[in-house]
Amino acid sequence: MSIRVVKEYERAVIFRLGRLLGAKGPGLFFIIPFIDSFVKVDLRIVTADVPEQRIITKDNVTVGVDAVVYYRVMDPIKAVTRIENYHYGVLMLAQTTLRDVIGQVDLDDLLTKRDEINKRLQDILDTLTDAWGIKVTAVTLKEVRLPENMLRAMAKQAEAERWRRARIIEAEAEKQAAELMAKAAEYYEKHPAALVLRELQTLIEVSKEKNLIVVTPRSSPIGEVLALAKAAAQSPPGQQAE
Repeated sequence: MSIRVVKEYERAVIFRLGRLLGAKGPGLFFIIPFIDSFVKVDLRIVTADVPEQRIITKDNVTVGVDAVVYYRVMDPIKAVTRIENYHYGVLMLAQTTLRDVIGQVDLDDLLTKRDEINKRLQDILDTLTDAWGIKVTAVTLKEVRLPENMLRAMAKQAEAERWRRARIIEAEAEKQAAELMAKAAEYYEKHPAALVLRELQTLIEVSKEKNLIVVTPRSSPIGEVLALAKAAAQSPPGQQAE
């Protein structure tokens, strides 16, 4: 009855007739039966699941936020003597701190700056639990639940933003095409033969569709070229060679 053993990751806080003697472990230690009592404390990292909290953000949007808190006992004597149930205390403190911090940020910051919010929550909890001998190692937001009407509004906003980008890209393309066409027009004005060659190339591309009839005015340069070609084809053999 006087021999006790605690594991490597445990400590035993011993009381003798109600007075604190200290912490023992790991390994073997002795107590006086019926006079000494002890409380076993686990020093491993504990995962505390913070249930979903309905919170109103700074811009008056109701969201549901849940989180996970990772902590460990650094001083087993403080964890036993300073607070009745340190696990329950950390959990309740995490809930109230989560509500306070989320209530001070906008919805956009809540969705885009999670790392900063996690760090802020960890610093606040670590400071408050230091007197209990608790070290908060990390705080992570698990999920942010939004109302259905807010989800639809955000979807419409994202769709409108994509349409805006598409129109801007299309306008930029039209601008670049217009600048290139203006340069091409200046070049064709200085070199009329290039314009005729371009018209011939266009006719060649159109002629690939055999069910189309292309009509060109005779007064145009390409019309004159086609007329000369037709006349050459209908002339006598001697004149064709000439």
